[in-house]
Amino acid sequence: MFRTLPVLATAALALAACTTTGRDPAPQAQSATVVTAVMEKPAPQPKRAKNVIMFIGDGMGISTITAMRIYAGQKQGGTGEEYELPFDRWDHVALVKTYNTDAQVPDSAGTATALHSGSKTRIGMLGIGPEAPRGDCRVGEQHHLPLLGEEVKERGLALGIVSTARITHATPASVYARSVDRNWEADSGIAADQNGFGCRDIARQLVEAEWDVALGGGRAQFFGSDKGGRRTDADADLVAAWQEDTGGTFAETAAAMRAAPADRPLLGLFSQSHLEYTADRTADSAEPTLTDMTGEAIRRLSGDPQGFYLMVEGGRIDHAHHAGQAGYALEEGAEFARAIQYAVDNTDPEETMILVTADHSHVFTIAGYPRRGNDILGLVHPPAGGGEDDEDTQDGPSLARDGKPYTTLGYANGPGAVTGERPVPQTGVGAIQQSLVPLGSETHGGEDVALFGTGPGAENVRGIIEQDRVYHIIRRAFGWGD
Repeated sequence: MFRTLPVLATAALALAACTTTGRDPAPQAQSATVVTAVMEKPAPQPKRAKNVIMFIGDGMGISTITAMRIYAGQKQGGTGEEYELPFDRWDHVALVKTYNTDAQVPDSAGTATALHSGSKTRIGMLGIGPEAPRGDCRVGEQHHLPLLGEEVKERGLALGIVSTARITHATPASVYARSVDRNWEADSGIAADQNGFGCRDIARQLVEAEWDVALGGGRAQFFGSDKGGRRTDADADLVAAWQEDTGGTFAETAAAMRAAPADRPLLGLFSQSHLEYTADRTADSAEPTLTDMTGEAIRRLSGDPQGFYLMVEGGRIDHAHHAGQAGYALEEGAEFARAIQYAVDNTDPEETMILVTADHSHVFTIAGYPRRGNDILGLVHPPAGGGEDDEDTQDGPSLARDGKPYTTLGYANGPGAVTGERPVPQTGVGAIQQSLVPLGSETHGGEDVALFGTGPGAENVRGIIEQDRVYHIIRRAFGWGD
């Protein structure tokens, strides 16, 4: 009697026959398809992230990352170019388009809104769709965007917000607030003709939102004129009201932050405005570093069995660039890198996705033909034999057409612009770099920024993407849909 062969064996015999007889290849291709269909296993489901940490280097464009790398390496005694930042070896990298809906070169409010709402919007607006004009409270109330911070709490996860800027500043505020004007940080910032339409200032939104850890600067936004900058009630105290409602702990120093009970919400406001620059810190500073705050947030949030979302902003990278002080920006960048390394070392890579990105870039350049290992904050000294267009082989700095040296780092615009005869440029951490166009504050740049990812869900960090896609990458990592 004849036996019916199993489908797999039949397909294999047919494939072998076609291969050995040299017949028309069409049957072979058909048989191969059968074999594949039988042997192929379902694709494994992507692993979900229990936790997501997004580090935002405010203004940390590609040129800033390169200079950060060199600066950090040179601080450790190397030439710098070969040094690796914590995210340099991560497998998943994308380029992110940063424009706002009405601006080719963006600001932090519009870009941070894209990251935390999944929608691009107008320059200067937070959590409000582009249908509303900037500064129009009544229309803005009709165009609320979703906020990642709200969804995190609605789904039972812990939420943390950390920044070296004011906690009410654009990037940290994008996690929890909606405002038709980023400058409405306190009620004193809201135009008189916009009162009465339901808009709340950003500080009030913070104390009325749900979160677990919020650490940064900006204490003045929460108190009346006796101690701060609020318009109404000289003795206004939003912090006291928040403590009464939540039982949370308020900290004004690093020591108080570390001593706060771990089972209560923690609000840390460590300065009246932004935290001090890293380059200006002294040994007896009462303010925590970005790494201190990141560590405290991770320790507290990790206790939630459902997981957490943490946003960490290196906010003063941006401020130093605006001031034309590249050395200050790179010092902030070095501290930002330390905070990232702390997160890598103190979270489980199997359950935590870490993203590193910038909200936008700056008009910051690395130029000339400096030799390998040239001081990144110094004058350009050429390689032996000169640079590409430089025949100057003297043992000294390269000279410009005006007979004076120039620095590797510079800006297209800003406070360091030269009028009249160009002086010999300043060097070192505190220098103001020379620039081309005279402006009181250096501007953002419009080029793409980088997005680096590691951990579950980071496989979606790839290609050239719109900035609002980052929000969807985070939600997908959590398993919340596409």
